[in-house]
Amino acid sequence: MNKDSFGKDFTIRQATKEDVPLILSFIRELAEYEQLLHEVVATEQILLDSLFGDNPRAEVLLGFSDGFPSSFVIYFYNYSTFLGRPGIYIEDLYVRPEFRGLGIGKKLLATLAKICIDNNYPRLQWWVLDWNEDAISFYKKIGAKPMDEWTVYRVSGQELKKLASAT
Repeated sequence: MNKDSFGKDFTIRQATKEDVPLILSFIRELAEYEQLLHEVVATEQILLDSLFGDNPRAEVLLGFSDGFPSSFVIYFYNYSTFLGRPGIYIEDLYVRPEFRGLGIGKKLLATLAKICIDNNYPRLQWWVLDWNEDAISFYKKIGAKPMDEWTVYRVSGQELKKLASAT
């Protein structure tokens, strides 16, 4: 694919129920890139329920370059007790390899930043894998700062069940 022929007409729109198959394909592509495809258990039904059901838990923006699906971002609202306000947390942002280097990732982040500014949300944040040097470099260029003083913890699987049984 010739990069010069793509990206001249880039649009972003909110995902709909009809986009669930596309969203799942983006999730799988991202997981494959991150060498985590074996961890993907999401199905179209799970996404339909969690993104478009009675109590949606996240939102999705889709990016299209010249009408072709090129990117997506899944985000949800978090909360800062210190600031007393919500913010946006990016769960996943993915640009297909043939569309990288065209400014698409920055446009998706700028769209989320505008949502934050328009709603008086003081933060836009996300995680990045420590080996993903290209992403880290890109994020630093747009002014993102690593939160090195924080360590992420997770409880899942059997440990989550064990903890839940302690109630």
